[in-house]
Amino acid sequence: MEAILAGIYAFFVWLIFIKFKWLPWNTKTQVIVVIIPVVAITALILTLNIVAPSSADVRVIKYVVQVVPQVRGRVIEVPVTGNDYVKKGAVLFKIDPTPYNNTVKQLEGKLAANQAALNEALAGLSQAGASVGEMREAVTAAGGQIGALRSQLDLARQRVAQYRELVATGAGDRFGLEQWQANARELEGQLVAAIAAESQAKLKLSASSGGVQATVAQAKARVATAKAQEEATQADLDNARWELSQTVMVAPANGWVMNLQLRPGSFVVGMPLAPAMTFVEDDYQVIALYHQNELHQAQAGDAAEVVLKTLPGEVIKARVNSIVWGQGQGQLPTSGMLPQTGAAPEFPNRFAVKLDIEPKDRGIFLAAGASGIAAVYTDRLKAIHILRMVLLRVTSYTNYLILKLH
Repeated sequence: MEAILAGIYAFFVWLIFIKFKWLPWNTKTQVIVVIIPVVAITALILTLNIVAPSSADVRVIKYVVQVVPQVRGRVIEVPVTGNDYVKKGAVLFKIDPTPYNNTVKQLEGKLAANQAALNEALAGLSQAGASVGEMREAVTAAGGQIGALRSQLDLARQRVAQYRELVATGAGDRFGLEQWQANARELEGQLVAAIAAESQAKLKLSASSGGVQATVAQAKARVATAKAQEEATQADLDNARWELSQTVMVAPANGWVMNLQLRPGSFVVGMPLAPAMTFVEDDYQVIALYHQNELHQAQAGDAAEVVLKTLPGEVIKARVNSIVWGQGQGQLPTSGMLPQTGAAPEFPNRFAVKLDIEPKDRGIFLAAGASGIAAVYTDRLKAIHILRMVLLRVTSYTNYLILKLH
């Protein structure tokens, strides 16, 4: 940047003092000509570093997923190759599903048996409930019969008393008296039998456990057991079906398959320390690292531009998403020791600025690990931002130069 400004300044000096000779070229003017650019360029650069700070450490970071299967088994198919670009949901590899298919079929049979047992238990509960209903109806019927017999017995006793009075006065028929006496005795016997039947029905109904008739309680216990077994088997079956689905590993997002060493016949296990392959997602973050005193005017929402070495001649528009106001030197590990400051203080690390690429440039491919230069344009002194923009574009075009001799 300094060289470009110095070159522009030298051109105007040449025009004024040498070409057109508008001013004399003597010792005094020579001193002034030398001092002016030194002071002006220094002030301009220092100001520009505040209102439009730049960073030569820009990094494109992409999410890397270590693909680890949830189930173990022998790999039977790997339809992708190294550095393939795949869409989300594309098959990465398949594990032999035979043992997991067998487990599913076994549990499906067990579930059918459990459902049959549950249906049988429900039928038993229904039958037990019907038996209890019959006993209650028997108690109700016995109670109704007792009431009817008592009414008939009262009437018979009343007729016996009436016939006795008539017979005593000679106006009654002794045969009629004997007939009503026989009827009364018969009704007393029927009443005793009805009372005994009611007592027996109540005794059967009262033979219960916890307020529920014993057979009903047993039937309910069988239903609860059968239902619990069915639910446990259903849970095992759901898990077995899920494990079967995990024998086909698919891409978690759009991206690239990298570091692919997996081949059919390999044995994979669900261990995080032994990933089957590495997957690099399309999604990325652009991070620029700034010295700590460069960001006091920057804030979220400021415009920014990025040039990358992998994209010569391209200037990518962006905006400041956020500033990460923290880094490792701001943290002390948990320890029983007092902090060690060392012989000399450590040099302060930089802070990261997260940049969001503008929608119109999001289609540009950014390679993971690409580096370059970024500038943040604050709301201060926007008139001189043009200088930073020019410098960024010059840098972008110089990325075409490959300065090596081999």
